Amino acid sequence: SAGYEQGKSTINDIQFHIQSKEIVGLIGGNGAGKSTTIQSILQTIPFFEGEINIPAYGYVPERPILYTYYTLREHIHFLIELIGEDLWDNALSLCKLFRLDNHLDEYPTSFSKGMQQKVMLILAFTPNYSLYILDEPFMGLDPQAIRRLLLLIKERKEVGAAILISTHALDTAERLCDRFLCMHEGKLIAQGTLQNIATKEEQTLLDIFDALIEGTYNV
Repeated sequence: SAGYEQGKSTINDIQFHIQSKEIVGLIGGNGAGKSTTIQSILQTIPFFEGEINIPAYGYVPERPILYTYYTLREHIHFLIELIGEDLWDNALSLCKLFRLDNHLDEYPTSFSKGMQQKVMLILAFTPNYSLYILDEPFMGLDPQAIRRLLLLIKERKEVGAAILISTHALDTAERLCDRFLCMHEGKLIAQGTLQNIATKEEQTLLDIFDALIEGTYNV
């Protein structure tokens, strides 16, 4: 249970796990509790009751968080200093992947929204974590960048990472995710594969999402 005021919970009885080599999609409407759940996992929320067991992780926030007077190169060097490993080759490879290698000495705060999102992805994926938490990672990305991100996510999954993705890009999530967590009004009302959570034959993830929003979803 967790919330934004001491003693007042906006999510309740949320229980789930993510395994190695698994991509899990967190879905639900606005106000369902997805962001609160993520902030609880990160332990950055004022009120929390429960238990979280996670390793070191890479995190992509819903909105980019950048230092005003740091260039992209300086953002990367700051990360490397914090981690304490020589990760420059990893970072440069990701800069090339997302076509930002020619912008290393520019200030990300002056970038477009899509470019800023790419900076967040580069910083999150530079270390080889065993867990990645991605909050609306496709926001603002062009189709080519989305394709490259999907390949990157699949590559990290194949080498053993667990990945939690909160997204409204349901068509993409349906193709990408192994399991889903369905939230509504602060509760986790269903979890499992698409076949597990579907209530009708050939039901799509969008159909399930519509039922969540309308309050007609019943397991």
